[in-house]
Amino acid sequence: EGLTGTLWIGAISTALIGLLPSALQHLTRLAPGIKPSILPGTSRQLYQALQSSELDAAIVVAPPFELPKLFRSQRLQQEPLVLLARPGSTESIFESLQNRAYISYDPNSWGGRHGRQFLIDNDLRPDALYDLDGLEAIAMLVADGQGVSLVPQWSGLEQLAPGLTMTPVGEGYEREIMLVWRVQAERPGM
Repeated sequence: EGLTGTLWIGAISTALIGLLPSALQHLTRLAPGIKPSILPGTSRQLYQALQSSELDAAIVVAPPFELPKLFRSQRLQQEPLVLLARPGSTESIFESLQNRAYISYDPNSWGGRHGRQFLIDNDLRPDALYDLDGLEAIAMLVADGQGVSLVPQWSGLEQLAPGLTMTPVGEGYEREIMLVWRVQAERPGM
Protein backbone atom coordinates (compact mmCIF):
# COMPACT_ATOMS: atom_id res chain seq x y z
CA GLU A 1 0.00 0.00 0.00
CA GLY A 2 1.27 3.45 -0.75
CA LEU A 3 3.66 2.26 -3.45
CA THR A 4 3.08 4.03 -6.74
CA GLY A 5 4.72 4.36 -10.10
CA THR A 6 6.15 2.07 -12.72
CA LEU A 7 7.83 -1.14 -11.63
CA TRP A 8 10.15 -2.41 -14.35
CA ILE A 9 10.20 -6.22 -14.29
CA GLY A 10 12.16 -8.49 -16.61
CA ALA A 11 11.05 -12.07 -17.21
CA ILE A 12 12.24 -15.07 -19.14
CA SER A 13 9.74 -16.31 -21.71
CA THR A 14 8.53 -19.31 -19.72
CA ALA A 15 7.84 -17.07 -16.72
CA LEU A 16 5.71 -14.84 -18.95
CA ILE A 17 3.26 -17.67 -19.55
CA GLY A 18 3.79 -19.66 -16.34
CA LEU A 19 4.58 -17.61 -13.23
CA LEU A 20 3.96 -14.00 -14.15
CA PRO A 21 0.19 -13.82 -14.80
CA SER A 22 -0.81 -14.87 -11.26
CA ALA A 23 2.10 -12.92 -9.71
CA LEU A 24 1.00 -9.73 -11.49
CA GLN A 25 -2.57 -10.24 -10.35
CA HIS A 26 -1.38 -10.65 -6.75
CA LEU A 27 0.99 -7.66 -6.98
CA THR A 28 -1.61 -5.27 -8.38
CA ARG A 29 -4.07 -6.38 -5.71
CA LEU A 30 -1.51 -5.69 -2.94
CA ALA A 31 -0.20 -2.44 -4.44
CA PRO A 32 -2.88 -0.93 -6.69
CA GLY A 33 -0.73 2.18 -7.32
CA ILE A 34 1.96 0.12 -9.04
CA LYS A 35 2.02 -0.06 -12.81
CA PRO A 36 4.09 -3.10 -13.83
CA SER A 37 6.01 -2.81 -17.10
CA ILE A 38 7.31 -6.14 -18.35
CA LEU A 39 10.46 -6.67 -20.42
CA PRO A 40 10.97 -10.16 -21.88
CA GLY A 41 14.45 -11.51 -22.45
CA THR A 42 16.98 -14.23 -21.75
CA SER A 43 18.37 -14.61 -18.23
CA ARG A 44 21.70 -13.17 -19.32
CA GLN A 45 20.07 -10.13 -20.98
CA LEU A 46 17.84 -9.46 -17.98
CA TYR A 47 20.72 -9.77 -15.54
CA GLN A 48 22.69 -7.21 -17.58
CA ALA A 49 19.66 -4.89 -17.51
CA LEU A 50 19.52 -5.26 -13.70
CA GLN A 51 23.24 -4.43 -13.49
CA SER A 52 22.71 -1.24 -15.47
CA SER A 53 19.60 -0.29 -13.39
CA GLU A 54 17.25 -0.57 -16.37
CA LEU A 55 15.08 -3.00 -14.37
CA ASP A 56 13.85 -3.04 -10.78
CA ALA A 57 13.58 -6.84 -10.67
CA ALA A 58 13.81 -9.86 -12.96
CA ILE A 59 12.58 -13.44 -13.03
CA VAL A 60 15.53 -15.44 -14.35
CA VAL A 61 17.18 -18.84 -14.30
CA ALA A 62 19.67 -18.99 -11.42
CA PRO A 63 23.01 -17.85 -12.83
CA PRO A 64 26.02 -20.18 -12.98
CA PHE A 65 27.84 -17.87 -10.53
CA GLU A 66 27.26 -16.33 -7.13
CA LEU A 67 25.34 -13.06 -7.24
CA PRO A 68 27.23 -9.95 -6.16
CA LYS A 69 26.24 -8.42 -2.81
CA LEU A 70 24.39 -5.57 -4.51
CA PHE A 71 21.65 -8.06 -5.50
CA ARG A 72 19.15 -10.04 -3.48
CA SER A 73 17.25 -13.06 -4.71
CA GLN A 74 14.33 -15.26 -3.83
CA ARG A 75 13.91 -18.77 -5.19
CA LEU A 76 10.52 -19.09 -6.87
CA GLN A 77 10.56 -22.70 -8.04
CA GLN A 78 12.64 -25.60 -9.24
CA GLU A 79 11.85 -27.29 -12.52
CA PRO A 80 12.98 -30.90 -13.08
CA LEU A 81 14.78 -31.77 -16.30
CA VAL A 82 12.68 -34.06 -18.50
CA LEU A 83 13.06 -35.77 -21.83
CA LEU A 84 10.37 -34.25 -24.02
CA ALA A 85 9.10 -36.64 -26.72
CA ARG A 86 6.08 -37.22 -28.94
CA PRO A 87 2.90 -38.54 -27.29
CA GLY A 88 3.02 -42.24 -26.52
CA SER A 89 6.79 -42.59 -26.78
CA THR A 90 7.90 -45.77 -25.01
CA GLU A 91 11.66 -45.56 -25.60
CA SER A 92 13.92 -44.99 -22.61
CA ILE A 93 15.66 -41.65 -22.23
CA PHE A 94 18.90 -43.18 -23.52
CA GLU A 95 17.26 -44.90 -26.51
CA SER A 96 15.47 -41.68 -27.47
CA LEU A 97 18.66 -39.62 -27.29
CA GLN A 98 20.52 -42.21 -29.38
CA ASN A 99 17.79 -42.95 -31.95
CA ARG A 100 15.94 -39.64 -32.44
CA ALA A 101 16.96 -36.23 -33.73
CA TYR A 102 18.02 -34.06 -30.80
CA ILE A 103 16.74 -30.51 -30.35
CA SER A 104 19.12 -28.86 -27.89
CA TYR A 105 18.12 -26.29 -25.31
CA ASP A 106 21.10 -23.99 -25.98
CA PRO A 107 23.89 -25.40 -23.80
CA ASN A 108 25.42 -21.91 -23.51
CA SER A 109 22.28 -20.48 -21.91
CA TRP A 110 21.91 -20.46 -18.14
CA GLY A 111 19.04 -22.96 -18.30
CA GLY A 112 20.51 -25.15 -21.03
CA ARG A 113 23.55 -26.08 -18.99
CA HIS A 114 21.55 -28.71 -17.06
CA GLY A 115 20.76 -30.71 -20.19
CA ARG A 116 24.39 -30.45 -21.30
CA GLN A 117 25.53 -31.71 -17.90
CA PHE A 118 23.11 -34.67 -18.08
CA LEU A 119 24.55 -35.64 -21.47
CA ILE A 120 28.14 -35.35 -20.18
CA ASP A 121 27.37 -37.32 -17.01
CA ASN A 122 25.83 -40.14 -19.06
CA ASP A 123 28.43 -40.12 -21.85
CA LEU A 124 25.80 -39.25 -24.47
CA ARG A 125 26.74 -37.28 -27.59
CA PRO A 126 23.65 -36.71 -29.71
CA ASP A 127 24.11 -34.49 -32.76
CA ALA A 128 21.93 -31.45 -32.22
CA LEU A 129 19.52 -30.76 -35.04
CA TYR A 130 19.02 -27.27 -33.55
CA ASP A 131 20.41 -25.25 -30.61
CA LEU A 132 17.63 -22.98 -29.33
CA ASP A 133 17.18 -20.74 -26.31
CA GLY A 134 13.42 -20.77 -26.78
CA LEU A 135 11.66 -23.48 -24.82
CA GLU A 136 8.28 -22.78 -26.39
CA ALA A 137 9.76 -23.29 -29.86
CA ILE A 138 11.46 -26.49 -28.72
CA ALA A 139 8.14 -27.84 -27.40
CA MET A 140 6.44 -27.03 -30.70
CA LEU A 141 9.23 -28.73 -32.71
CA VAL A 142 8.92 -31.86 -30.55
CA ALA A 143 5.13 -31.78 -30.93
CA ASP A 144 5.63 -31.58 -34.72
CA GLY A 145 7.72 -34.78 -34.57
CA GLN A 146 11.07 -33.22 -35.41
CA GLY A 147 12.91 -34.82 -32.49
CA VAL A 148 13.32 -35.06 -28.73
CA SER A 149 14.77 -32.61 -26.22
CA LEU A 150 15.99 -32.26 -22.66
CA VAL A 151 14.09 -29.35 -21.13
CA PRO A 152 12.98 -28.16 -17.70
CA GLN A 153 9.34 -28.92 -16.91
CA TRP A 154 8.19 -25.32 -16.56
CA SER A 155 4.76 -24.04 -15.52
CA GLY A 156 2.69 -23.89 -18.66
CA LEU A 157 4.44 -26.63 -20.65
CA GLU A 158 1.45 -28.96 -20.41
CA GLN A 159 -0.90 -26.26 -21.76
CA LEU A 160 1.48 -25.28 -24.57
CA ALA A 161 2.02 -28.79 -25.91
CA PRO A 162 -0.58 -31.12 -24.39
CA GLY A 163 0.00 -34.83 -24.65
CA LEU A 164 3.77 -34.76 -25.05
CA THR A 165 5.62 -37.44 -23.12
CA MET A 166 7.70 -35.96 -20.29
CA THR A 167 10.12 -38.39 -18.66
CA PRO A 168 12.06 -37.04 -15.65
CA VAL A 169 15.80 -37.70 -15.92
CA GLY A 170 16.34 -37.83 -12.15
CA GLU A 171 17.57 -35.57 -9.41
CA GLY A 172 20.44 -33.16 -9.71
CA TYR A 173 19.46 -31.49 -13.00
CA GLU A 174 16.79 -29.03 -11.86
CA ARG A 175 16.53 -25.52 -13.26
CA GLU A 176 16.04 -22.99 -10.49
CA ILE A 177 13.90 -19.94 -11.21
CA MET A 178 14.50 -16.91 -9.05
CA LEU A 179 13.45 -13.32 -8.57
CA VAL A 180 16.48 -11.00 -8.47
CA TRP A 181 16.48 -7.34 -7.50
CA ARG A 182 19.04 -4.66 -6.75
CA VAL A 183 19.55 -3.68 -3.11
CA GLN A 184 18.70 -0.03 -2.56
CA ALA A 185 21.72 1.83 -1.21
CA GLU A 186 21.29 3.62 2.10
CA ARG A 187 21.12 7.38 1.61
CA PRO A 188 22.97 9.52 4.11
CA GLY A 189 20.77 11.70 6.33
CA MET A 190 20.34 15.33 5.29
